[in-house]
Amino acid sequence: MAGHLRRQFLLPPEGRPLIDVPGGTLLYAAAGAMLWDVTVGLLTRVGEDYPQEWLRRFQKMEMNTDGVVILPESIETRSFMAYTAPNALTRTNPVSHFARLGMPFPKILLGYQAPADKQDSRIHQSPDSPRIADIPDTYFDAKGVHLCPMDVNSHNQLAPTFRQGGVTTITIDPGTGYMNGNFLDDLRSLLQGVTAFLPSEEQVRSLFWGRTNDLWEMAETLASFGCEYVVIKRGGRGQLLYDGTASRRWEIPAYPSGMADPTGAGDSFCGGFLAGLVETFDPVQAALHGNIASSLTIEGSGAFFALDSMPGLARARLNSLAELVKEI
Repeated sequence: MAGHLRRQFLLPPEGRPLIDVPGGTLLYAAAGAMLWDVTVGLLTRVGEDYPQEWLRRFQKMEMNTDGVVILPESIETRSFMAYTAPNALTRTNPVSHFARLGMPFPKILLGYQAPADKQDSRIHQSPDSPRIADIPDTYFDAKGVHLCPMDVNSHNQLAPTFRQGGVTTITIDPGTGYMNGNFLDDLRSLLQGVTAFLPSEEQVRSLFWGRTNDLWEMAETLASFGCEYVVIKRGGRGQLLYDGTASRRWEIPAYPSGMADPTGAGDSFCGGFLAGLVETFDPVQAALHGNIASSLTIEGSGAFFALDSMPGLARARLNSLAELVKEI
């Protein structure tokens, strides 16, 4: 799996705050896959200031870290998130949020600035996004690869490289920076030969703004660019799955779990989806695997919370939810 690692500072809707713990889209996706006993390799870049003990912890958890490149410089990997309500998330003004909760402000957050929302550049590449040269040869033996949200330049480089290297199952969770109408033509090339594209409803609506309001039409258009499956993630409303090869549609409800913290739900869905796809080669089963991974993630906080669930619980939920899938 390729993506970003973060030093996470999380003030969740309920429960204990997490201060300087392992986070990032890459870890949430990895945990979503590991829930189904899949071996995961990490592909990313971090700076020399990233905690080395965390990397050793990942290794003890049987993650392959051969693809973690440590650069001889500092890279900003701090990520602050605070919820003022279950679905009200902010990434700004950390001082005020710690004060609101009566908590001392962590010194390690001094000088922190939230990343600005901006449109991707076709020539820009984030400093912590992995490069082609970072991919270990052994990663090309993987049954499948998931690309977490990154800049469009990184996705455009990594997807064809893995495909040409012999990886037959490639899934992409798009970066918000390129999910707008200016990049629609870019997706025509990016999605060629991709197995599954996994955007959120907000992202596809932004991409097709002014063109159509029909989610199924959006999914069909994206599939026509050359990917087999399109899954539109809809949070508490589950997912829409479109099979471009067979022109079939399914609606999958979200598993009715208690929501303590929505952080990482979409990422863990993607990891579970890939695990289910390489296990069953069935897109509906893949979506169910992702759905259940997400349902366990939101019941607590932290990238690895789902991995502490009761043995057999994920499979039991999977079997229960399968009966509720509806083909449209």
